[in-house]
Amino acid sequence: MLLEEDPSLLIRHTISNFNTQPDRLAISRISESLSTLAQARDLRIREAESSLKKLSRQLSTLSNQHNELTSTHSSAAHASEISRLDTQKFRIAKSASDLEMETERLQSQLDELNARLQELEMQGVDGGEGNEAVRGGDGGVEDEVLLRLKVYRSLGMELEKDGGQEGKKDGGGEFNRVVLRNDKRGDVHVVKIDGGFSRFFYANYFWQNL
Repeated sequence: MLLEEDPSLLIRHTISNFNTQPDRLAISRISESLSTLAQARDLRIREAESSLKKLSRQLSTLSNQHNELTSTHSSAAHASEISRLDTQKFRIAKSASDLEMETERLQSQLDELNARLQELEMQGVDGGEGNEAVRGGDGGVEDEVLLRLKVYRSLGMELEKDGGQEGKKDGGGEFNRVVLRNDKRGDVHVVKIDGGFSRFFYANYFWQNL
């Protein structure tokens, strides 16, 4: 009986008995998922390739810098620089030591000169017994000026008043010039004291040129 029926009719009846719609929907979803995964994979591949190229450029730059530093660095030059710095350090230390010794020498000389000044003040201008004897009488102030002038001359300093009156107790004006004589070096310096500098500056300059 079945063979006597039309085959096409049998096929249509057979197909109608199968429900293929859910399967086709599942296949469609799978295809969409595969397409999405393929796109994500391509995106990650492009990002990885971009990162790889960037890292390659950085590696090339660092390699060039390393090669340049390696080629310019010289162990011999480094050792020479260290030796030069050590020599400079020892020279500075020696200079500091010499300056300290010179300071002590000048301090000792200053103490000796102060002691000499006190001794001269105790002796007076003419070898008297003290300042009271020097300052006695009408000319006490002038004798004190003469005593100071004598001390300054013993140090190699001569004071001059306005008008060039050197060391005269009866001359008018103020002492405003100092003549410094250094017999050891054969130098003569004339300093005009006009108040333009501090007393410390003048004192320091006088000590340096005595």
